[in-house]
Amino acid sequence: MISNQVLQTTIDGIKNITKIDLCIMDTMGKPLATTFSETDDYTEPAKSFALSQAESQVVAGCQFLKIFDESQLEYVLLANGNGEDAVMVGKMVTFQIQGLITAYKERFDKDNFIKNLLLDNLLLVDIYNRAKKLHIELDAKRIVFIIETDKDREAYDVEKIRGLLSGKPKDFVTAVDENSIVVVKELGNNDKYEDIDKTAQILQGAVGPKADGSSVHVAYGTIVYEIKEVSRSYKEARMSLDVGKIFFEERSVIAYNSLGIGRLIYQLPISLCKMFIKEIFAKQSPDEFDEETIETIGKFFENSLNVSETSRQLFIHRNTLVYRLDKIQKATGLDLRNFEDAITFKIALMVSKYMKHMEESDF
Repeated sequence: MISNQVLQTTIDGIKNITKIDLCIMDTMGKPLATTFSETDDYTEPAKSFALSQAESQVVAGCQFLKIFDESQLEYVLLANGNGEDAVMVGKMVTFQIQGLITAYKERFDKDNFIKNLLLDNLLLVDIYNRAKKLHIELDAKRIVFIIETDKDREAYDVEKIRGLLSGKPKDFVTAVDENSIVVVKELGNNDKYEDIDKTAQILQGAVGPKADGSSVHVAYGTIVYEIKEVSRSYKEARMSLDVGKIFFEERSVIAYNSLGIGRLIYQLPISLCKMFIKEIFAKQSPDEFDEETIETIGKFFENSLNVSETSRQLFIHRNTLVYRLDKIQKATGLDLRNFEDAITFKIALMVSKYMKHMEESDF
């Protein structure tokens, strides 16, 4: 349960203080972490000691002690020396490792609970019972962040985020797949979405940018106030990532409450989308528009259908822009200078983009 790296770091630190060499072995006498190299001579003695009833003994000038996980023998500890100093240091290390075992078990239990909570794998009564047992508050202001990389996340990315939030024990960091990290964060009473967006940017900066050029995106759901609602915030964050890839490619941080009409389109059945596009673009598909037309449409929408400002930003005469808009109206039957036609056209473009994304995802 505890990584060998953590065990090694622990005994290295104690060795530096006490000058006593240490070795932690499994119950078969295999060294897991050690501060000295001559461990082969202790393999068989460690196996025999593990099977014995003794909790400590001296073998070949080395103090042997047992480290338990509750009543189960987990490790055999060697403290090099048979004097009082070796005994004292050995007992100190035993106490330290047993404390680590307890802490890691608690974190594992909480991590397992949070994963099942996010994925809706728990009954309501189980949520309340397990939360109480793990001393997790039932009613608290929380929000869920998802940090996703284009490629498989690196092993230490989760630890980076845990380190970032190490001073906040009520926050939970877990991973539900190979590409993303999930943060369930408890908020203060005065925290608003502006503060949450700043936190999202900090999380994004902690993991990215990647050396291989892959990008990192962060999405978050809405604020919830009960433990049972955490899964909803997670689903919202997950949808935010998906919708963001379609309609907000330029954003590295995306909030569920900023998805706008993209959220509605994302939930439409493809059959209905095809019917709508066929009606709106019966004469010409958006895929057939040339680059000039696409740029014109984009700028016109950016400037809230303002002809003068759009022509200025495109560095063209006003009449040239009017000509282009007339051309679009002739091709589609929609006059972008008319607000209702412009809304219809904008939605149709988004639906078309959604359909194209879904088709590419099927391959």
